Parts: sequence; structure tokens; C-alpha cells
Amino acid sequence: MESIKDNLFEIRKSIKEAANKADRSENGVTLLAVTKTVETDAIQEAMANGVTEVGENKPQELVRKYDIIGDKVKWHLIGSLQTNKVKYIIDKVHMIHSLDRISLAKEIQKQAEKVDRTIKCLVQVNISKEESKHGIYVEDVVDFVKEVSNNFKNIKIEGMMTMAPFTEDEIEVRSVFKGLKELSNEIKDLNIPNVDMDVLSMGMSHDYKIAIEEGATIVRVGTSIFGKRDYSINK
Repeated sequence: MESIKDNLFEIRKSIKEAANKADRSENGVTLLAVTKTVETDAIQEAMANGVTEVGENKPQELVRKYDIIGDKVKWHLIGSLQTNKVKYIIDKVHMIHSLDRISLAKEIQKQAEKVDRTIKCLVQVNISKEESKHGIYVEDVVDFVKEVSNNFKNIKIEGMMTMAPFTEDEIEVRSVFKGLKELSNEIKDLNIPNVDMDVLSMGMSHDYKIAIEEGATIVRVGTSIFGKRDYSINK
């Protein structure tokens, strides 16, 4: 059976190859280890093999694992975030990838003020307009970013996040990633205060190489590091 160490070696090799193919440096791509259903011993093994940033889908799981591991890694909240859960992670999270509505921005602002922090956020964009996915449609993103910039001073938009359809159609997958990159360039040109477009979180175990070729700066990889997991376990 492949070990976490071996898996990480192969993934880093693939990241380097994909970056080289796109005439980019692999140093411009952050490997975010997605730890949904992964226990802390496996996370610590990944940390021992160079993982420094971890992505959790559920706030309660982030808190539980943070209580054991602490701030030895940077914690990212990558799943959909309910407003009533923001207060639990606000002092622990390095970045929130799923900012997708003004009600959530209001709550992040409120909780961030309490702990005197500026919270790094990515706007989640639903490029493919799949009903099963969260995120703002492309045509609404600019207005949303401007509203957050104007009204929520403790939120720093660092870029955007998206998910491609789970399909073998590489052209369709690539078009989603390309669309997010084009949108980021468009927003960057607007020079909106307190908004950067330096971060593009896109690509998972099955499509991160394509995402890197299209400009991803964070790839969210879980299965390829930790192996297949039983998502029916409701912890």
C-alpha cells in the first residue's frame, strides 16, 4: 500500500511537471491537504512530510483537530460555511475559501471585529452553474466583490475558489478553470480597494494538474494523499 510519504512525493512531482508545462514555478502552487474524515495521526504524518497547510470542510472538524494540532499548520475552511458556525473558527482559520453571500460576509465581519483580526477570504464562484454546487455566478461576482470591499473592512478578499464538474471531459474541466482565471484578471484590472486576485483555489485530486496549467495557486488534494475515504461516516 502506498504511504502518505510516497503519495506526497508523487503529487509534488506532478505539481512540478504541470507547472513546468505552463511555464510556471512550482513554488507558485500551494498544496493544500484536504483532511475530510482524516484523523489527526494521518495529518501529523503528512506534516512530518512537509505539509504546512490543511483544508477542512466542516467547522466542527476544524475545531476538533485544531484542539489537538494547534497552529503548527495553516488551517483553511474550504466547505460551505453556515453563519452560525463562523464564531467557532474565526480565531483559528488562516483562510476561508467559501465566501458566497453577503449574510456570511456580515457574520465574518462581526466575529472578526470581536477578535481584532482581518480574515483572508476567497470568493466561491460557480462557473459551471451546477445546481449541486455552491458559489456565485460569474455575472454577479464583480458587484459582490465591490460590496464586500465597501462594507466589510475586516475581510480581505485574496482571490477566488471554484470546483469543476466531476467529469472525464478535460475540455469542460479546463474551461471552468480558464474562466476563473479570466475573471480574476478582469477584477484585478478594476483595482478595487482591499481586494487582491493573487490566489486561485482550484483543482482537486482528479484534476489539479489541469488546474495548475490554467493558473491555480492552491490545489486542494485529499484522496491522492490519504487514500480513498468513507464519506458516509458522519463524525
